[in-house]
Amino acid sequence: MREYKTQMEAAKKGIITPEMQTVSEKESIPAEKIRDLVALGQIAIPANVNHKSLSAEGIGKGLRTKINVNLGISGDCKNYDTEMEKVKMSLKFGAEAIMDLSNYGKTNTFRRQLIEMSPAMIGTVPMYDAIGYLEKDLLEITAEDFLKVVRAHAEEGVDFMTIHAGINRRAVEAFKRDKRRMNIVSRGGSLLFAWMEMTGNENPFYEHYDEVLEILREYDVTISLGDALRPGCIDDSTDGGQIAELIELGALTERAWAKDVQVMVEGPGHMAMNEIEANMKLQKRICHEAPFYVLGPLVTDIFPGYDHITSAIGGAIAAASGADFLCYVTPAEHLRLPDLNDVKEGIIASRIAAHAADIAKGLPGARDIDNKMAEARHKVDWEEMFKYAVDPDKAREYFESTPPADRHTCSMCGKMCAVRTTNMILEGKKVEFCTEK
Repeated sequence: MREYKTQMEAAKKGIITPEMQTVSEKESIPAEKIRDLVALGQIAIPANVNHKSLSAEGIGKGLRTKINVNLGISGDCKNYDTEMEKVKMSLKFGAEAIMDLSNYGKTNTFRRQLIEMSPAMIGTVPMYDAIGYLEKDLLEITAEDFLKVVRAHAEEGVDFMTIHAGINRRAVEAFKRDKRRMNIVSRGGSLLFAWMEMTGNENPFYEHYDEVLEILREYDVTISLGDALRPGCIDDSTDGGQIAELIELGALTERAWAKDVQVMVEGPGHMAMNEIEANMKLQKRICHEAPFYVLGPLVTDIFPGYDHITSAIGGAIAAASGADFLCYVTPAEHLRLPDLNDVKEGIIASRIAAHAADIAKGLPGARDIDNKMAEARHKVDWEEMFKYAVDPDKAREYFESTPPADRHTCSMCGKMCAVRTTNMILEGKKVEFCTEK
């Protein structure tokens, strides 16, 4: 029997848990430091007691930027095998978290399989699942029903849940006053907004927040406080609704910590590049340095089909400015459910953003692999270069598609390769280009 219910409770008692030890080894940071930051809420280790296959990861201050992959079953795409292939793809390319956003039918079959086999953290949004799980229309769902879904997900082994508790009546009033181009673009947020408006009741996740926390505490589920009023276009960013909800999230963060429930706070959305750094600092201040989990931000709205790039640009800036956790965006964003190749493109783009930010933040060891790649390029050692590539198969495919006559170069520069020329001169050799007939 554990002496503690949650990672935060253990940390406050001075206990180093097995999960803290795992994070310590992965991050090359003393376990005592990990424990102390978990106690403060500045690091979260989402680790449901029922997720037995988990390889724990830390999210927060001083740690590597983590990435999340969204997938799941929908009414238009019900292929369980395809979604499981996306899971395998996510694990292959190093995603630390997978969110099951299934919203069709009895979703717990897929989720249980996912939790059973995945070493990555598993997240869900209970609001998405409520209608399918309960088989009720939105207006018929009660506050008790919403809590029933939260408990079901917790019992199954979900490590973190997005709970849109911040969109209460005060935040809704601010949203209505400050007219938007895009209104609410959060799926869970829009459903709660509709439920509140149709019933005249307060947000059930806000009204019954203490009960939600008791459920999460029982299974050591981390609450990811959802940003229902996140901007859905760059013109809506940093408006009254977004900031009003953020203020509520700051208060909810402290209430969760008081019950030893770990917290992450979710953020925008769509946002021009010049606003990102200020938003990251604002969130950290208002939410007391809780780990920050961002979708993008997408820095422009006019590149459908390329939003993995608009997101990676914003994600790199966000993470370098303090964000801790990036939700991937695929080329299919705004267009359709992503296929297997879209998932790969989204993961790689997010990995680029996360790694670039870790280098910019000066995390110990972050640039070690880049230095090894530079040394391999210095030697023009292609096998060594492929070894250090995040996607070695694609790198090799490109190189071999137009093979050079001389394998000490590539087909771009041939014998005029700058690296080859410099190496030869420094080795005391003569560079000649016209000797061959």
